[in-house]
Amino acid sequence: MLYLALGCALLTAFVWAGRAKRPLLKRREWRLVAGALAVAAFAAAAFVGLRGEWSRTVLLVIVGLWLASTARLSWLPSAPSQTLDVGDNEARSILGVNVDATPQDIQNAYARLMQRAHPDKGGTHGLAAQLNAARDRLLKKS
Repeated sequence: MLYLALGCALLTAFVWAGRAKRPLLKRREWRLVAGALAVAAFAAAAFVGLRGEWSRTVLLVIVGLWLASTARLSWLPSAPSQTLDVGDNEARSILGVNVDATPQDIQNAYARLMQRAHPDKGGTHGLAAQLNAARDRLLKKS
């Protein structure tokens, strides 16, 4: 009964946290937590099954299968397919480089900003698309 109560509490916490504007766990962290919880659910199912409590065993196996399947899902939306058209001045201001920036300077600024703005690191697809468009525009000019 304790396993069932803990599972319900964790599920309620994840559903409640999922309604927030910013997710509690990012994709990579969710995969690790869901995988660990799936292993725990399967272990609990084996333990309860050995005691002969088949209804709880079936329930724990179903919860474990659900957690294992959600660990493989991509919770992030796909990247936008549209290309952004930015001007030279706008591209420089997005990347924070000067007019006389070399291609290496442009690439370094892009890499530094993309580390923070990448969707897998908590950024948005729109910001990553702007950085990509700015880098492409400035590298074509040089």
